[in-house]
Amino acid sequence: MHTAELLQLLSPEGLRLLDSLPTYEAGDDPVRAVADLRKAGHSPELVAAVLSQSRLRAKAVGKFGPFASRMLFTEAGLEQATRLPVAAQHAGRFQRAGLTHIADLGCGIGADALAIAALDIAVTAVERDEVTAAIASYNLAPWESARVEHADVTEFDLAGIDGVYLDPARRNASRRLSNPADWSPSLDFAFGIGATLPTGVKLGPGIDRDLIPAGAEAQWVSVDHDVVELGLWFGELARPGITRAALVIGDHGSAELTSDGDSEDAEVDELGEFLYEPDGSVIRARLIGDLARSLGARMLSDSIAYLTADDAVLTPFASCFRVVETFAFDEKKLRKELSARSIGTLEIKKRGVDVDPALLRKKLALKGANAATLVLTRVAGRHVALLCERVRF
Repeated sequence: MHTAELLQLLSPEGLRLLDSLPTYEAGDDPVRAVADLRKAGHSPELVAAVLSQSRLRAKAVGKFGPFASRMLFTEAGLEQATRLPVAAQHAGRFQRAGLTHIADLGCGIGADALAIAALDIAVTAVERDEVTAAIASYNLAPWESARVEHADVTEFDLAGIDGVYLDPARRNASRRLSNPADWSPSLDFAFGIGATLPTGVKLGPGIDRDLIPAGAEAQWVSVDHDVVELGLWFGELARPGITRAALVIGDHGSAELTSDGDSEDAEVDELGEFLYEPDGSVIRARLIGDLARSLGARMLSDSIAYLTADDAVLTPFASCFRVVETFAFDEKKLRKELSARSIGTLEIKKRGVDVDPALLRKKLALKGANAATLVLTRVAGRHVALLCERVRF
């Protein structure tokens, strides 16, 4: 978004027009929408700004729920923004630590600052990009405890600040930056602040684990089985005795596995009646062994993140499947067996097997009214295909 577009949007006419639009739907005709607004006398620039914002608000509902209807966004800012339920978890840490003034360095459109301010904690949100800082100011306007500074986070004076949150930018335009020294701010800068103040740092979940500093609490977070971030916590924000955590957020609320380090894998044993697929956060945190022991389960094979057990146990940390049949991994046999069972809808999962699920699905020529899950993996070192059904507790 350019400054001129933002000025159009933030004008009284722009905000009134935006709020008057019906909720954007994926099937809406943009040409018709433009024509109708132009016919009503609105300028081309204003029409483009409000329709773009209407689309972003609809897209943002997945992250912000009903709050999206009163917020403003940029495309990049929305993509990088923390989901509101996760931001609420971050804010809760600062509240429990008794911190009173937080600096959100690199605040983007203000998602984390919004959650912190909602707990009546003073927050100064700092953003280098002028347009993004203006949008953050708009989004944070309802909270008296929040203010926005347009500044370079590396030059911001932390005097009077007793806690810091950082979300380093890991992209440059459309290119992802692989070197942490190129992030904005750099990882060294973020960790340097963590050595002096209670600090939270948001990173991508796939970051090299060797970069995690000793003494920091590393928490992998998943929302609806999608691993969305790795949070590193320093000082009073890190919980004593915990260096590895998997936080799972979903319809059940939130649940967490914690440990003082990577857990030892459970023993490998024969395939049971049930198969468990651990949540991605549990896998990233390397807490599969602890999860297995809590379920009375065992490993299906060395270095394969599937568990097996003789009983089905409800857990937020894994999906459970009943093993219906076991086959050797042979495409012709699979096609025959699936056809005999009239399986036309097939979910394909794989670990430890080099196969393209989309290509395999085409080769299986699925037909029928039934649905199933096919798990391709290794059992006792052998490639197998497990025909499964999801367990609905």
